[in-house]
Amino acid sequence: MEKKVKIIILILVILVAVGLATHLFLTPTTVESQGSQNITDMINRAVQIPSGVSNVVATSPPMTTVIYMIAPEKLKALNFQWNDDELKYVPSQYANLPVVGGWFGTQDGSYEEFIASEPDIVIESIDEGGDGDLSTVEERQEKFGTIPVVAVNDTTNIEKIGESILFIGKIIGAEDKANQLNDFNNKYLDIVHNKASKLSDDNKKTVYYADGDDGLQTYPSGSTHSQLIDLVGGKNVADSLNQGNTTNGVQVSIEQIISWNPDVIITTSPEFYASVYSNPNWANIKAVQSKNVYLAPQSPFKWFGKPVGANMIIGVPWTAKVIYPEDYTDINMVEVTKEFYSDFYHVDLSDDEAKQILLGSGLKESNL
Repeated sequence: MEKKVKIIILILVILVAVGLATHLFLTPTTVESQGSQNITDMINRAVQIPSGVSNVVATSPPMTTVIYMIAPEKLKALNFQWNDDELKYVPSQYANLPVVGGWFGTQDGSYEEFIASEPDIVIESIDEGGDGDLSTVEERQEKFGTIPVVAVNDTTNIEKIGESILFIGKIIGAEDKANQLNDFNNKYLDIVHNKASKLSDDNKKTVYYADGDDGLQTYPSGSTHSQLIDLVGGKNVADSLNQGNTTNGVQVSIEQIISWNPDVIITTSPEFYASVYSNPNWANIKAVQSKNVYLAPQSPFKWFGKPVGANMIIGVPWTAKVIYPEDYTDINMVEVTKEFYSDFYHVDLSDDEAKQILLGSGLKESNL
């Protein structure tokens, strides 16, 4: 009996010793590292982030949109307030996310409100190869303290959006969803690349991008805002105004537009679209006479031009159908729209709901 007691005591001593050794070996740093991962962000910074990212915020709307598309349940705040029209296409569980502003056109971000949303990481948009991005990211990191800031290439180039989608999907643990969205994008990029490459200059239709309530602001070829025209092989009538500025619009006169006499007009302004067919100043322009003026769908994000981002992915097949309907009869825009809204915006549309969006944009029912 005494021997058994000694054995039990010896075992307890050994267990205590092992526990103490384990505690000493697993220092706080080691314990933390087991729940984290080291990544290299898209500006080549080494960043330590949690192994399981559950809460994410971004400092600008385009990146917030990508997070919403990939993993809406992980998005903890918005840079913008949904309006009533947008809310028609937003599931109720995402309708009341807090608005924390951001650093883009408005520069109204609140570090305190960002931090209060308790993110695991913050996504900061950077211009690919742009000067000054590193200092901006470092400033964000200083202000956010221990919350990791991850730099991701912006989504201004429709042909490179996939890189950012895949990167974000990987770091937030949603790779399968990111791959699905990227495959959708690549599918329609491949289709329009193939068809556009076969267009001769003589067969290209002329297109005017009408911005502003009066339609008298535009974006020349090469602008990020008008890139879908170039992508599908349209001939941007304002190309001669290209001054190398890819962000700011150019003011033009109605006389200039009349002289260009475009085959197609695309706008993102509901005000302009509502008045163009009744405005005598536009009456003699070919696109107006042939009823080829189109309003990019607006909700929950515009399909064309503004803002520039992953929301334009659906704009690729739409723009192709708008400019060259006869070349894209194999694309059923009702089905494409339903698929996009389901996969990207997490809302299921009926055939009629998808059709109404498309008819509201000016597409003719025979071209859907």
